[in-house]
Amino acid sequence: MAFSKQNRKGTFSGIIFVAIFAAAATMISNIEVIKAMGISPLVIGIVMGIFYANTLHNQIPSEWGTGITFSGKKILRFAIVFYGFRITFQQIAEVRMSGFMVSLIMLSTTFLLGTYLGIKVFKMDRDTSMLTASGASVCGAAAVLATEPVLKSEEHKTAIAVSMVVLFGTISMFLYPVLYATIIEPSTGFLHMTTQEFGIYVGGTIHEVAQVVAVPASIVGAPVDMANSAVIVKMTRVIMIAPLLIILGIYLSFEAKKSGATADGIKLVIPWFAVYFIGMAGFNSIGIVPQNIVDIINEIDTFLLTMAMTALGMGTIFSKFRGLGLAPVYTALSMFIWLVVGGFIVTKLVVSIF
Repeated sequence: MAFSKQNRKGTFSGIIFVAIFAAAATMISNIEVIKAMGISPLVIGIVMGIFYANTLHNQIPSEWGTGITFSGKKILRFAIVFYGFRITFQQIAEVRMSGFMVSLIMLSTTFLLGTYLGIKVFKMDRDTSMLTASGASVCGAAAVLATEPVLKSEEHKTAIAVSMVVLFGTISMFLYPVLYATIIEPSTGFLHMTTQEFGIYVGGTIHEVAQVVAVPASIVGAPVDMANSAVIVKMTRVIMIAPLLIILGIYLSFEAKKSGATADGIKLVIPWFAVYFIGMAGFNSIGIVPQNIVDIINEIDTFLLTMAMTALGMGTIFSKFRGLGLAPVYTALSMFIWLVVGGFIVTKLVVSIF
């Protein structure tokens, strides 16, 4: 047990050690150049954690490991629950049925496509395929973190999925403004979208929340409705992580039962932290908590998520990556193409219907 009498001191030391790394990641993310690129402290945290894991991990007492594991598991689930303070049901209602349907279609198709291609075509293991798919389909690194405890996967697989989010999410930040300026801009583009449509397209297809915010901000003269639509549709995708994880838990239990697993293996996996996440979003929707308090909660939550990501990075040893080759890149690239091309088509069709 992490907080048993013999482990308590090591656990606290490990948690403090992770917190120091997370604080450094937060400071780095606030550097203007880094902030302008939309790189979150979560990404910086896992990079620092991976660097530590492959260079200095033998330099700290082994008993600190319980604190590092606690940060990557328990603190993670606590942070995902309070991620609900970033969303209100009123925001989801603002984008109406068109924004909701784009979010639902792109999330479900991207997750299914990524999982199928990863397992069947590129021959990756189930966990790496699903983690990579969740990162692309929902909300980047935070979705990977939320999916990891449901799958009970290893840290290095989480790191692979996050690295794919970073790679293709960063490409999106530079690609979408160029697409808008050349072929989508309402008055000049031959595949023109209205500014609100483009906002829905951005929110429904780009990986990270920070990257979604960065795209309209980088377009000169972008109207407010573009940015608002993008963020609200993105947050609609974020809240869908909860039903996705519940469905995934039911599916995994069914698969375990079908394969003749033991009683422990067929126990229904309900990710309660995902249920609590929805409850927290509902509580936030009531509006009884002052906005300045909500802002403080979100800042603390981001720090806790950074701690969890850093801890996962600390468990990532490069030697565990052997044998995967370029399969994760091919899988993530396929989803990226679907998000960019398929997302455009889906957005145009859905907006025309609703």
